[in-house]
This record gives sequence, C-alpha cells and structure tokens, in this order.
Amino acid sequence: MARLPAGIRFIISFSRDQWYRAFIFILTFLLYASFHLSRKPISIVKGELHRYCAPVDKGEVRPDDQSQTASGIATHQLPDNKTDCGWAPFDQDNYPQLLGALDYSFLCAYAIGMYLSGIIGERLPIRYYLTFGMLASGTFTALFGLGYFYNIHSFGFYVVTQIINGLVQTTGWPSVVTCLSNWFGKGRRGLIMGVWNSHTSVGNILGSLIAGYWVSTCWGLSFIVPGAIVAAMGVVCFLFLIEHPKDIACAPTLVAHSKSYENGTHRFRLQKPAVPDEKLLDPETQCLLLSDGKRAVRQNHVVLLPATDGSSMAAISFTGALKIPGVVEFSLCLLFAKLVSYTFLFWLPLYITNVDHLDAQKAGELSTLFDVGGIFGGILAGVISDRLEKRASTCGLMLLLAAPTLYVFSAVSRMGLAATVAMLLLSGALVSGPYALITTAVSADLGTHKSLKGNSHALATVTAIIDGTGSVGAALGPLLAGLISPSGWNNVFYMLMLADACALLFLIRLIHKELSCPGSATGDQVPFKEH
Repeated sequence: MARLPAGIRFIISFSRDQWYRAFIFILTFLLYASFHLSRKPISIVKGELHRYCAPVDKGEVRPDDQSQTASGIATHQLPDNKTDCGWAPFDQDNYPQLLGALDYSFLCAYAIGMYLSGIIGERLPIRYYLTFGMLASGTFTALFGLGYFYNIHSFGFYVVTQIINGLVQTTGWPSVVTCLSNWFGKGRRGLIMGVWNSHTSVGNILGSLIAGYWVSTCWGLSFIVPGAIVAAMGVVCFLFLIEHPKDIACAPTLVAHSKSYENGTHRFRLQKPAVPDEKLLDPETQCLLLSDGKRAVRQNHVVLLPATDGSSMAAISFTGALKIPGVVEFSLCLLFAKLVSYTFLFWLPLYITNVDHLDAQKAGELSTLFDVGGIFGGILAGVISDRLEKRASTCGLMLLLAAPTLYVFSAVSRMGLAATVAMLLLSGALVSGPYALITTAVSADLGTHKSLKGNSHALATVTAIIDGTGSVGAALGPLLAGLISPSGWNNVFYMLMLADACALLFLIRLIHKELSCPGSATGDQVPFKEH
C-alpha cells in the first residue's frame, strides 16, 4: 500500500473534535477582530478632522473647509486643498473637547450597554445575537463615513452615530467569550486565551492600515470599508458559528482519565479525575475561596433557581454574579487598566502627529506598533499565569512595571522615531497584558467558578460585568485625555500612571491570598498534551 501524502497524514493526525475546536478558535478570533477593526478609524481620522493650518503668502489661513455657493448651500472643499483646516465643526479651537466627546459617547454607551448585553445574551441564541450586533455595527460604522460624502457638519449626527454603534457592539464580547469557553476547558486557558485575545491587536492593526490608506484622500472610506467588513463577518457568523460542542455531537470537555492513552495517531496526557477534596483544588481556586486563610468559604455565594422546564439551572442574576469571589476586584482593576489601554487606542495617533510631526497616515501606521507589543503582552501574561496559576499576581507584576514605563515613554518619545518605536512595543506589552488576561482567562475562570455549582448560564453575565466595568474606564480615559491634553501631553501620561497604580491597588487583596496560598505551581492537575 502506498504511503499517504504528508498533508493527509497531518489532517488525520487530529480528531474530529480537535478540528472543530480549531475552527471555532479561528472563527471567533476573526469575528471579534472585525469589531476592533471598526473601532480604530476614529483615532486615525482625528488628524484629518482637525488640521494645523499653514500660513499662505498673504495672511493666515482660516478654517474654510466649507464654502458658500450662490444658493447658500455649503460645499466641501476637495481634500487635497492644502488650505483646508479641518472638517467643521472639528476645525475650531475646541476640537480636543469635541473629539473627546465622540470617544466618550461611544465608550459610555458601550459601558452601559455591556451590563445589559450579558443578561440578554444568556437568554438568546449566541449565533443570532452576535449576527445582529455585527450587522448593526457595520451599518452605523459606515454611516459615520457617509457624513463625508453627504457633507454633514452636524456634531449631533456624529455623536448619535457613535452612541448607537457603541450599544450594538456590546453584543460581541460576551458572545465570543462564552462560545470559546464552551469549547475549551480550563487547562491552559491562559495560553489559549492569551493567543486568542491577540484579535484585539490584530483588529487594531488592520483598522489602522485600512483607515490610514484613505484618511488623507477620502476619510469617509476609512469608515465605510471597515463597516462593510464587519457586516460581512456577521453573515459568516450566521452561516458557520457553532455555539456549543453538543450541537455538533462533540465532547464538551476533554475526557479525563487517570493515565495516558495512546493509539497510532494520538497520545494524550489527561487530567486526573476530580476528587471532592479541598486539598486537591488548584492553588488559584483555593486562594479565591479562602476567607480568613484558615478555612474555605462555603460555596453558597449564589442562589441558583431551577429553570422553568426543570431540566437545567436558570440564568444567574446580576447581583448573584457580583457575589462570585474575585468578580468585584477584577472588575475595578479592569476599569483603570482599560482606561489606559483605550486612551492609547483613541489618542496615540494624534499624539504621534503632534510630537513627531508626522501626517495622519504615517502616524496611524506607527501606532500599530503599540498593538504589536500588545500581542506579545497578552500571550506572555497567559503563559505566566498558567505556569504560576496566579492570575492576580501576574496582572499585578505587569501593572507595576507599566507605570514607570509610561513615564519613560513620555520622556524619550520626543527624542526621535527610534525611541518612539522601542517604547511603543514595550508599553503595548505591559499595558495590554493585564487587560487581555482579565477580559479572557480571568473572566472565563470566574464565569465557571465552583461556587456556581455547575451553572453554565453565568459566563456571559460575569464577562459582561467585568468588561462593562472596564468600559467605564475606557469611556473616561479618552474623555480625560481630551480635557487634559491642551495643558500638555505630560499631564496625560501622569493621569495614565495614576490609573495603573489604582488598578494595582484593587488587586492587592487577591495577590496577598495567592502568594500566601500553599501548593505547587502546577498543583495536582496534569496538563493536557497533544503530539
């Protein structure tokens, strides 16, 4: 018999379940990357909405981005007109406040909507819910760009568009995290979700490049093209997303045996069987369950009511989710961590434009290095937290290093492009690492906490609470940056360093419990390995 081709041998070396898990991993990665792709254009276009006018031969240039025709109708000047000082109403001296208000309107709506989104998402099919959100998000992202082609200069139009877009985008995060957690167990969750969470940075990079391609010639397309991509991915979601392994007759989790299993194509080292003994709990769970360092908290934090059909548990309530140990602390930590991350997301290109004197397109391309650093930071945080089994301590270490790094960034970024590039990579890793770990692995851990007693209807609510609280900080950061930046960019960096310190402060109690908890780093769980 002829030897099988190498490609076929590779395909059959993986089981059907493994292929489906890989498919869901890639699909949810692309779905949420498209959400972030649609959020990035506003930061790239800011430099085009308000330009610094250069003087001409006779007198100073005035903001004349619109000229009156004989009929009194305002007509937009061609983008290549170098006397164009911006796009009304962002061409005035109060442009930082107006641009900050655009960010705040989107992020405030996102934060408020996130609390409701998780509760709604627990009660609706994920595929339908996510598809609706992506189609609606694509529509309103493109609508912002249509303001360019229809010559709309109403500030209210752009604010309302941002608010509605912020609300519909809340459908994304609880849905994809719940779906991914349904397919992947707790083993190596930090690494898996650290790699998966790089969709945030990948989406930001793609959004920057796409928006930057048109920003100087036709900034309306900087929104319309990403909007079309999000809507198209919504159709893909409707056609291909599988919410739970049981829907396709796959094993919901890896089958546990006490010893290795091996056949011709697979060899697995699997987890030991669960034993209802407190001593066999992993160190991280013990730490979160300890109330006074001597005895475990009774797992009665959440009151679970039977569902109406009696076949499963009811979805968890909002207050019930808050009682899960660690939810409040990580939520408040994320508030300040996300404040820092989203300030960079929305204001970094404009900062680079002002400091390094680059045009909007080049500043947008350079800002992608922050997201490149974020990819490595998220993966590194996941690997370390898996190895140590200490999520809070991992976040705390990166937050501790991030604050002085931001100070150095503010000092050396004025020394030239080489210094800016190096600090963008380092800052991106340290700022995005804790943010990525909390929104993925930590949220999934808490959403499947032992105090829930097996209730599978809590993950979206817990995820929404954590990310919703973080989104409050995401709304405040860009707003504060818009208010503080006129007094100097150094003051913005001082605000970011203070936010990092506050984020670390809220983790002190959990870090103390983790470090005082006995047990080896690997605990009694044997990692799952594939060969």
